[in-house]
Amino acid sequence: MRSKSVIGAGIFLAVTFMMTGALAVESNIFRIGTGGISGTYYPVGQAIATMISNPLDKKECGDIPCGVSGLLAVGQASNGSVANIAGIQSGQIESGFSQSDIAHWARTGTGFYNGEVPNTNIMAFASLYTESIHLAVRQDSGIKSIYDLVGKRVSLDDPGSGTLVDTRIILNAYGVSEADMDVQYVKASEAIKKMKADQLDAFFVIAGFPSKAITDLSNDTQISLIDIDGDAASRITRDNEFFSEQIIPAGTYQNIDDVQTLGVGALWVVNKNVSTERAYKITRKFWESLPDFKKFGGHPKLSKISLETAFQSMSVPLHPGARKYYEETGLLNEKILRN
Repeated sequence: MRSKSVIGAGIFLAVTFMMTGALAVESNIFRIGTGGISGTYYPVGQAIATMISNPLDKKECGDIPCGVSGLLAVGQASNGSVANIAGIQSGQIESGFSQSDIAHWARTGTGFYNGEVPNTNIMAFASLYTESIHLAVRQDSGIKSIYDLVGKRVSLDDPGSGTLVDTRIILNAYGVSEADMDVQYVKASEAIKKMKADQLDAFFVIAGFPSKAITDLSNDTQISLIDIDGDAASRITRDNEFFSEQIIPAGTYQNIDDVQTLGVGALWVVNKNVSTERAYKITRKFWESLPDFKKFGGHPKLSKISLETAFQSMSVPLHPGARKYYEETGLLNEKILRN
């Protein structure tokens, strides 16, 4: 009987095989770019890597289906969406997680990537869940709205993150300039340390709730989450089809009531050069393993991943291997077929 330590065991397995050169060569390594270790991408990526891995071609794997025969999947920490897109384009990773807007802009050479050559290598396995934009502030900072960020010490997240890209869209909609603030560009894990040490007043992070970064901070420091709503938020959702209005429910974080905010879809994207057969096997094993894997705990966002929303916020074409799986199961709707 597998215990809740199955995720940790999967990580240990991956590290062990990576350290044995001969076996690493024999195994087909499949890398998944995730995000910072305090975010949501990282634990979800570790879980998925465990689901699809089966480097020793085991026939019996306990209470969840065995992964893809001969495949060693590794969930790698990264700076987030932009870094993962770049990694896929350069061939440093085979797949990764990305906000739906970032993936779309990269593939079409628009938005954040305006003027760049379209990255047509970007395709998708599935839409996973909706991420929420968190603006966390120290309660003693006096910040009650985005407008109050003026003159404050604010982190917009690390370069290479989707958070930084979307935070700039939000600030622009509210008429707040980076020049108006004492801006820092650090990962959520570093922002937590600075908040606790009173070296930072606020930080943005885009993550599926509950975010480990916000949970850890709310347990140790008096913080608030600021609403992102009103006319400015409405303009954002109207002008950017990948944003949606979201509520972070009361009780998600200690002593924090309902928070009105914006959300964006999280996609699992993949290089189109991954073979159709491999992509098909990975897609099939992922969805076959997910129901049983959820029983062992892990990040709560795993429970939000569902075939019913596999195409939600889908902003790039499906990989032919993933498409093959969805066609076989009858799940592919007309909208996706037209892509």
